[in-house]
Amino acid sequence: MTTIKSITAIEILDSRGNPTVGCTVTLDDNTQATAYVPSGASTGQHEAYELRDEEDDRYFGKGVRNAVANVNQVINEALINTDWETLWEFDKALIGLDGTNNKSLLGSNAILSVSLAAAKAFAQSSGSIALWDYLAKDGGTSPTLPVPMLNILNGGRHASNSTDIQEFMIIPVGFDSFSQSLRAGVEIYHSLKSILGSLGHNLNVGDEGGFAPQLGSNEEALELIMQAIELSGYEAGTEIMLALDVAASELYNSESGLYVLERQGLSVNSHDLIGLYKDWVDKFPIISIEDGLNEDDWDGWVELQNRLGNKVQLVGDDLLVTNINRVQTANDLEACNSILLKPNQIGSMSETLQALTLARGNGWTTVMSHRSGETEDSTIADLAVGWAAGQIKTGAPARSDRVAKYNRLLQIEHELGDDAMFDGMKVFSDFG
Repeated sequence: MTTIKSITAIEILDSRGNPTVGCTVTLDDNTQATAYVPSGASTGQHEAYELRDEEDDRYFGKGVRNAVANVNQVINEALINTDWETLWEFDKALIGLDGTNNKSLLGSNAILSVSLAAAKAFAQSSGSIALWDYLAKDGGTSPTLPVPMLNILNGGRHASNSTDIQEFMIIPVGFDSFSQSLRAGVEIYHSLKSILGSLGHNLNVGDEGGFAPQLGSNEEALELIMQAIELSGYEAGTEIMLALDVAASELYNSESGLYVLERQGLSVNSHDLIGLYKDWVDKFPIISIEDGLNEDDWDGWVELQNRLGNKVQLVGDDLLVTNINRVQTANDLEACNSILLKPNQIGSMSETLQALTLARGNGWTTVMSHRSGETEDSTIADLAVGWAAGQIKTGAPARSDRVAKYNRLLQIEHELGDDAMFDGMKVFSDFG
């Protein structure tokens, strides 16, 4: 049995300087753990409700004092001084305290802060060396280091005046360990910086640490990344694969029903946009496309899966929002083959695990993910390893809010020693 002595929250800042919730859970054995909640910029309309104060004279309406108060008063008063047999029993009670479908009563940011902090505290109190160890033992999984998806060139909502596509990523797959894979990604990142500098581009970075040059087209971004891979001495298509996060909901014009790619000079329907992706997949070693279509364009997603699903990992982010109901719908329709897991999209540890379990049961790949507004909290690294997600998406190897996750994974790899597992290209064995 585990008893919680106190649950306290404060208002802190994320990587964009916007308020978010930090929570500390203290157990009766004086074990104490803290967690911070991230926030997204390009958010799906079906995500759980992030409670903001909407006071125009304070943080431009983005304050989270109400969410903090819900932790300190409602949640703390209801859930302390009770014996909990498991973390999941506590998490169920936490979710039930809100009682809404989208956590609009207490706020997903309030609930998640408690859920994450409690998970870390339960792990410490159990005698596990870390959260990843606790989760692996609880679920009977083999802890596995994830393949990193490094966002090295930013566009869309994450970097103004860059590209239509929100994220251009590299996936170092042809390596025997996480540390070797990360090293390759870092070297390519720096090679891209060198190339961009030599061409006279600015070297500013976007929210997730990727470079944000003003380019003439989305294809130019892919070509520059291919040059960076070559300059670094790696082989594209075997050691290094490419990935896109299109964030197509941000490109969709609901009035015209068309996707507008301004840098590309195109306004196209779903069928033609899929054709553009096919051309890119044929030309470049792209193994993953995230949110290739609008979040409610189910017919388009089905066509996308039919045309590219045997070649490419088609990741649902805004489409699925880590929600088992939408995962089930997508599986029934055969609309995608992979899920992006963002705990703050659904608002709790247990619901994130449910979505992962259902997706894995469907034969899908799974990707643990950060948000564009992050903190130094590195909990998702432990989730990726303990739940053996296979992949992690946590930005460029730049900005401390991103590097914190990579450094945590390096530490976990060290803790595992000879038992450290890394699947590399095996993660994508169903594609190509």
